[in-house]
Amino acid sequence: MVGHGALDLVLMPGFPSNLEILWEDPEYRRLVKRLSAFCRLILFEPRGSGLSDGVDPRALPDPRTKLDDILAVMDAVGCGRAAFLGASDGAAQALSFAATHPERTRALVLHGGYACLLDATTDAKRLRASVEAAETSWGTGASLARLAPGRVDDRTFAEWWARLERLSASPTAAVTQARMSAAIDVRHLLPAVAAPTLLLHRTDDAHVRVEASRQIARTLKHARLVELPGRDHPVWIGDVDSVADLVEEFLTGERSVAQRDRVLAVLLVARVIGMSGGLAAAVASGHLQERMELLHEAMPRIVARHGGYGRWSGKDRIDARFNGAARAASCAVALRETAASLGLAIAQGIHVGEIDMALEPLSGEALDIADRIAASTRHAEILLSRLASELVTGSGLQFLDRGNVAVDGQREPLPVVALASERHLEPLGRNKVRPADLGILSPREREVLGLVADGLSNPHIAVQLGLSEHTVKRHVANILLKLEMPTRAAAAGLVARRAAQ
Repeated sequence: MVGHGALDLVLMPGFPSNLEILWEDPEYRRLVKRLSAFCRLILFEPRGSGLSDGVDPRALPDPRTKLDDILAVMDAVGCGRAAFLGASDGAAQALSFAATHPERTRALVLHGGYACLLDATTDAKRLRASVEAAETSWGTGASLARLAPGRVDDRTFAEWWARLERLSASPTAAVTQARMSAAIDVRHLLPAVAAPTLLLHRTDDAHVRVEASRQIARTLKHARLVELPGRDHPVWIGDVDSVADLVEEFLTGERSVAQRDRVLAVLLVARVIGMSGGLAAAVASGHLQERMELLHEAMPRIVARHGGYGRWSGKDRIDARFNGAARAASCAVALRETAASLGLAIAQGIHVGEIDMALEPLSGEALDIADRIAASTRHAEILLSRLASELVTGSGLQFLDRGNVAVDGQREPLPVVALASERHLEPLGRNKVRPADLGILSPREREVLGLVADGLSNPHIAVQLGLSEHTVKRHVANILLKLEMPTRAAAAGLVARRAAQ
């Protein structure tokens, strides 16, 4: 149980589930925090899943047993009457309970729910193939593509999801759960459901068609359907603030007070994505952990020096907020250089949007988009949404187009740009002709350019040439100015072309 409100709300999030592991996800924590702010939230995990006892595949529990489990939990916590938030297969359980025990049911909120799985998702052949595949692929994270395709490209989340699968159920138990879900059909109980019901469904839900909720809404006596943008199926993935707002308004008649403390902010997410330079040798000698600890210690201080607030939200991700896009961009450059000096590569995403200052840790849709931008590249780049880049006009920063990034909950892809690696020391001349060779550079500049073309970062060039990092940065900026190149990558490409001639 979480929270101390007078209203009891039972949360049944659907499968896969493990009540301890789910807390590790920031979006799940945020949903729980939002809901528990106005109620006593009872977290329910059905038998056969996560921390609950397993299910014998040879003797599957009948529907009555599942309802008795819910009653047992409510009685144990002194709950006489409760509202239910049932998601996915949890929606069918909530409908069954409301039809069978109306005296214990205050209201229903169903998210991505269905009354009959076969009718709501796919045909019998594909459903059977999905059940059979669970036995061989369970524990690898393969179900993420089916349940939350918007997070597949997020490597850290995908690895965590695979762990959630393993700790939710064994492969055999997962197959048993899949078979139980496939057998769900509570359509005959719908006429007996009298409790007021709010149905929430993401219009492009990848797992359960929105028509499933539309059918329930047409059948129930007191039902309201709200279709939300998005394609990810779990209730705790995506825009959880919109979900929490609708649930609170439905159950209490009022919108969240926390909405009054929303401010516009620039959000930055930095992710450690790998090694650079000579870090492989450090790994062999056991120094990687030491370097990661130095990075963990340094990065929040760097954010603070640039006027922001930042904290680690995982072992390889830091979240930060700023009141200006130029500050966020300059901080991103400093973070990248610090990581490179330790032999680590980080990918960063910057976006602008509203956040709720009353909630901690930092979270919200704008932060999720910044994280999606950071996760869209496997290179040590600083990517900004075009909206964020337009807020730094006049700062001297230069950007390169990087196309679009698909963001869950938005119908149109988000245009993004990359922050150029170096800033020119003076404006580019508009009438200059690019030199035909590299003879315009000094011997030292040609030496530096050769190392740039080899893929070395400024800190590594400084070590190799015995120069200060600041001096190397000046050399690179002058090289770009003389060659009229927008980035160091373009200058390196020129070197490659000259070598190939």
